[in-house]
Order: sequence, then C-alpha cells, then structure tokens
Amino acid sequence: MGTANPADFVGYCGLYCNACGIRQGKIKNAVDNLRSIIAGYGFDKMMPELAQWEPSLKHYSEFEQVMNGLVKLFGDCPSCLQGGGDPNCKVRSCAKQKGYRTCTECDEAENCDNLAPYRKNFEVALKSIKQNGIGKYAEEIQEKVNKGYSYS
Repeated sequence: MGTANPADFVGYCGLYCNACGIRQGKIKNAVDNLRSIIAGYGFDKMMPELAQWEPSLKHYSEFEQVMNGLVKLFGDCPSCLQGGGDPNCKVRSCAKQKGYRTCTECDEAENCDNLAPYRKNFEVALKSIKQNGIGKYAEEIQEKVNKGYSYS
C-alpha cells in the first residue's frame, strides 16, 4: 500500500482507499487461495470425472474464466485519486467538476444521491474530516487498517 501520505488515499467520497477490501487484495488473495487448494488436490485435472458426481463441475472452465475476470477487474486498485475504482464514478466526476478535494466541502453532501451507496461510512468520514481535517482522518483510519480494519 505504499509509503505515501495517508491523505492521498482518501477518495472524493471521503472513504479511505486502504480500508477497501479490493485495495487490500482480498479478492485476488481469495482467488489465489482457491486456485492453490484446487491445484493442491489435483481437482483441476479431475474435473471431468468429478462432474459425474457433481454436474455443476462440468462448468469449471467457465469458472476459471470468472476467477480470471475477478482478478482482472478487482485484483489491483491504485486508489481513487490515481484513477482506481469505478471509472464512471459520479462522485469523483462531481467533486472534480466542482473543484473539491472531497465531498465534505459540498453543502449538498449530506443529501446527495451520488453518495447514497457510501452513506454508512461517509457519515463518519464527513464528521471526522470536517472536525479534524483530511490528514488527521486519514491517519486515524490508517491506524485501524494497520490493525486489520476493512470496509468489507
């Protein structure tokens, strides 16, 4: 996750990128772990035989494609400010258009429909950033992340 300033990992919505399970590599790690277990038992080589007992296993090649897609889409996120996350993020577009570093600068943030998916965590971020500043908020969340905290 680098040695950058923790504030560099606060997204426009106020969420902290390093607390995101995707940025933490949880999806990639889960796929890698599952592949390792499957290969360790040799299941990947026995799928046609195993499909005789469990018909869904005849779709293993498609499952491999899904796992590849998950890693491709969610395997590595550079952070919001570096273009990570949803490339069509309405929050990012709006904040950049208004010239805001975070939505906490916007008078409409508390009722903004664009923030609805982030509302649970945003309320805490909004309050903390307004009270303590983005740097202090980021440091506090990073301390929690260092102890295992994640949004997911």
